[in-house]
Amino acid sequence: MPYLVTIGLEVHCQVKTQTKMFCACRTSFAEDPNTNTCPVCLGLPGALPVLNREAIEKTLLTGLLLGCGSPEISFWDRKNYFYPDMPKNYQTTQMDKPLCLGGGVPLYDHCYPTDVRKNIKNPGKVVRLNRIHLEEDVAKSTHLGTTSVIDFNRAGTPLMEIVSEADLESAEEVCSYLRSLQMILVQGGVSDADMEKGQMRCDVNISLREKESDPLGTKVELKNLNSVSAIRRAIHFEVERQSEELDMGIPQIQSTRRWDDDRGETTILRTKENADDYRYFPCPDLLPVRTAPLLEKVLPLVPELPHQKAARFESEYGVTAYDASVLSSDKDLAVFFEEVSGHGAGAIAGKKVANFIINNLLGLLNERSIAIAECPVSTAKIHDLLALVEDGTLASSQAKEVFTVLFDSPDEAPAAIAKELGFEPTDAGELDTLCDQVIAANPEKVAEIKGGNDKLLNWLTGQVMKASSTKPNPKQVTDLLKAKLG
Repeated sequence: MPYLVTIGLEVHCQVKTQTKMFCACRTSFAEDPNTNTCPVCLGLPGALPVLNREAIEKTLLTGLLLGCGSPEISFWDRKNYFYPDMPKNYQTTQMDKPLCLGGGVPLYDHCYPTDVRKNIKNPGKVVRLNRIHLEEDVAKSTHLGTTSVIDFNRAGTPLMEIVSEADLESAEEVCSYLRSLQMILVQGGVSDADMEKGQMRCDVNISLREKESDPLGTKVELKNLNSVSAIRRAIHFEVERQSEELDMGIPQIQSTRRWDDDRGETTILRTKENADDYRYFPCPDLLPVRTAPLLEKVLPLVPELPHQKAARFESEYGVTAYDASVLSSDKDLAVFFEEVSGHGAGAIAGKKVANFIINNLLGLLNERSIAIAECPVSTAKIHDLLALVEDGTLASSQAKEVFTVLFDSPDEAPAAIAKELGFEPTDAGELDTLCDQVIAANPEKVAEIKGGNDKLLNWLTGQVMKASSTKPNPKQVTDLLKAKLG
């Protein structure tokens, strides 16, 4: 029988800071194991923590990005448990008074998996947040057959836990949630949110019930997933597993499971503890934080959010909703687009700029594995190239050829490259004469065109292009032939 699926997420995201949450050790990635450690992040007896102000400010900034509120005073707590990668046997975190409360994450249409974008069930949906609290990350464990390596370089890294309400209904909504959240965090400058580097990880809570009026089913947690595609597969498997067991009358047990990507299945880790099992109590080593002055400091840092930028691009530049969503998905790409478009008398139509960037520039950058911020061709040069298309000097196909050369020779001027390739205007008188000659030499083709076979115009254009001493704009030739043929 089909069941209603209810999903809540706990996203753990490292905050982008120079030092760890409670000590002066440098945050790092892919450095030699256990080289960025001290008595505090190793949990040695007698070591005392000191708060990282930047981590607190960036967490509050995240709250502003996502429409959260903040309590007047935020407290720190200890969450007690034993893991091999947590040597203190407790984690310094926040329970009763986290830094951020409420808010929501908008689900951007272009962040859904490609195969479902045309049939989004709840377009424009915003997933409510319960809270965002700040804590310290644990060490990284690597299991090697019969032995394990524990690297404490990651231990103590500032970690936001962004907890949603149980508002999600499918694996596809979860994919959009994670990508939309990732985009907002990166553009807000609070985290790199790179899942491959472990900077963003996700716990997925899933429950099933027969109908809307039923209470939520027993929650099963999928722990520490760090890939959007793996999360989608894991949710589909788990929904199917729970459905089959419920159909057989097997009740679900509140538990934590792990996803085995190689085998494509979840396996049980442990029955789930409740909050009281962690024996939370206030941290005696850290003072409460007054949020008002910190919020006042970070408020000017709130940037234009992706959906706000996309709406502005549509209204200001006349681009389509799809183009706007692509261009606003990356902060550097958005800046690049606006610089190429320009303003005032030298401005180029936004739609033409968007088409060129999306259809030509991004493809070449992806092919060469180059980020938009490292694009070798300046925005001014691309503006000049598109201006040649705008004034009729180049056809779009010719501009693409010029750009290919320009990409490898970015110091050259687009006009100079066009001339080297033979793309320059033919003398108006010469072009007029060539068109007359081609028309006169092909009376049968002309008759067919006049009879309604417009495709033959391209053939006539080709004959003129072959006869010309330069490579004129094909569109200009076609337009001239059309005029002559009435």
